[in-house]
Amino acid sequence: MRIPLRRLGVYFVAFLFAIVMNFTVPRLMPGSPVDGMIAQLGPRATPAAIEAIKARFGAVEQPILGQFVDYITGLARLDLGVSVKYYPQTVTQVLARSAGWTAFLVTTAIIFSLCVGVSLGAVAAWRRGGRFDAFVSPFSVVLIAIPPVIIGLATLFTFGVTLRWFPVGYAYNPDLDPGLNFTFFGSVFWHAVMPVLTLSPYLIGEFQTTMRSSMISVLGEDYVTMGRAKGLGETAVMFSYAARNAMLPVLTNLALMLGAVFGGSIVTEIVFNYPGLGLTLFTASVARDYPVIQGQLLLMTMATLGANLLVDILYGVVDPRIREERA
Repeated sequence: MRIPLRRLGVYFVAFLFAIVMNFTVPRLMPGSPVDGMIAQLGPRATPAAIEAIKARFGAVEQPILGQFVDYITGLARLDLGVSVKYYPQTVTQVLARSAGWTAFLVTTAIIFSLCVGVSLGAVAAWRRGGRFDAFVSPFSVVLIAIPPVIIGLATLFTFGVTLRWFPVGYAYNPDLDPGLNFTFFGSVFWHAVMPVLTLSPYLIGEFQTTMRSSMISVLGEDYVTMGRAKGLGETAVMFSYAARNAMLPVLTNLALMLGAVFGGSIVTEIVFNYPGLGLTLFTASVARDYPVIQGQLLLMTMATLGANLLVDILYGVVDPRIREERA
């Protein structure tokens, strides 16, 4: 499907704006990476050690314009620089080590929440005004309002510390060697249960609310009436006819929520010491590691813009009317 150039232009402008913000935001924090490294040395901060640190990382303290030029030049070469906190590792190495865990966590939470939220919303709309709708719909609003940090701490204390049903941190059992075996995969999924349960309530509430509103608007359409006239079962008409055509607003909401999902993943990974991008960003922020912060924010920005572009493409696949308008 052809994507209009004006839509691609919007994404390009957003990407340029994100590049500028990724460079600016870390430098608004007080202190600098060099000062932090010198402070960590304590009594070992000899003049020779200080000079060595300034010689290696002095680029992060040069005039702001020079830093920006180096930043843009590095992006043009696909070079995100060297990490200050994890020296001598490059930013690409640091992010590559963490990106997979965040992708797994966020994808699992989205798929689980999408299945639960859409199903609850469809049933609530189909039985609107009943007991199920009267309970589920207000409860979804409550789920949306609760911050992930509250859910994370409550989940950690209840199921991790008090009941000890799930491990309280990390992505897998540190006694295991990573490998392609069921023991390792089982440990990964078991350690991801509480982080996923922390991210999911907000998503479930959003999906349920959006799906209910959208489905109510299509229940009076002719194709739903025709499905009933064919003698199909209630479940078949509800999901194959009504719910299927009510999914477009859910896709829109998913694209708009990605920023909030990444924000929630940062808090979740910090609470559960999960080795993803969120924990890496927190560690880099404490260390004033400008290169890692810039690379991290850029990666999240590209993921969000890419997902929005993908949803824009899926619109034309799901709804032929939109495809015809863009032709």
